[in-house]
Amino acid sequence: MSTFGLQPALAGETYKVEYRVSLLGLSVARANFVTELNGSGYKIDGTITSAGIADVFTSLNAKTTVTGQVAGDKHLQPSSYNLVYTRGKRTRVYDVRYSGGNVVATTITPEPSRNKDRWIPVSPSDLRAVLDPVGGLTLPDDGKICSKTLPIFDGESRLDLVMSPKGKSKFTAGNVSGEAIVCSVRYVPKSGFNKGRSDIEYLRSANDMEIWFAKTGTMTLYAPVYARVPTRVGTLSITATKFGA
Repeated sequence: MSTFGLQPALAGETYKVEYRVSLLGLSVARANFVTELNGSGYKIDGTITSAGIADVFTSLNAKTTVTGQVAGDKHLQPSSYNLVYTRGKRTRVYDVRYSGGNVVATTITPEPSRNKDRWIPVSPSDLRAVLDPVGGLTLPDDGKICSKTLPIFDGESRLDLVMSPKGKSKFTAGNVSGEAIVCSVRYVPKSGFNKGRSDIEYLRSANDMEIWFAKTGTMTLYAPVYARVPTRVGTLSITATKFGA
């Protein structure tokens, strides 16, 4: 497979992004991601922890690791995605394996209980040509950042993020400032959720979701520096506070 990762100038590069997650202006979580590119392969390590007012109600901790290859069209094609999610005293582990962009194995430990009358199962066709929820939001510099649909599988649910151009905007993340590409985003749930679930239906009908992408300092890739996600209790904002090597 021909990959841009084989180019020597891109080998052994790393970039880090830190985010603040806020709800109605109040800090609720912090997130950190480190992406390493070495030859034609890559690895992303991430952590998410509750912060501020969220810690008053329940603690949240998540650790994720994604590995994969840089595909011929320069997008990050996963080979594995792992998420260890702890909320309060309960821990759940999601593990997904890919081959050629298709999911070939997926497990959730412990397995969640399902309402068979309401659950929309994930079909085999839903698991073809999909991205993981972390590397899937790191995009190649192809001149079409916002003119694409991202088919995401998060280990349980299958969804599409349908993006369209919405202009550009200035951003600042720590000591880094620049111009971001602003994408309008439409959330399209496909499977792996309960029919009629209120938060899913709210997101499906939302028309003010955005993701801003900026070029990373060390790679010819774009990563999110800001996202706005409407929820039933207010707007969730995810803002980069550090962006770079």
